[in-house]
Amino acid sequence: MAISQLRSLRKPSGGRYKQTFRKKRAYELGREPAFTGLGKKRIKYARARSNHRKIRVLSTDTANLFDPKTKKYEQIKIKTIAENPANRHFVRRNIMTKGTIIETERGRAKITSRPGQHGVVNAVLLN
Repeated sequence: MAISQLRSLRKPSGGRYKQTFRKKRAYELGREPAFTGLGKKRIKYARARSNHRKIRVLSTDTANLFDPKTKKYEQIKIKTIAENPANRHFVRRNIMTKGTIIETERGRAKITSRPGQHGVVNAVLLN
């Protein structure tokens, strides 16, 4: 069955909304999450609307790290995932999402991009 982003047909109380039922529309389709992991870089392209392409990072071991003190970027190796506010079990599985705290060679950093959507891991140094 297709993943749909259609509003639920049921109210929070369990009752049904008054509407005539219709088929799923192509613009309401969703996709499986990318679950960007830690490892050798692997990417996948997904077709988006208007003939655009989304780059999905399936796994990576580098991040574009921004240092707020020196105001410079550098590409740095990711050691491990320290915290993930999206799901505490993602830490065990080494899955990166936006807001994840990662351990790098320069210290702890917070991911500011959406790796499964943007195709790149951008992070800001916390220390």
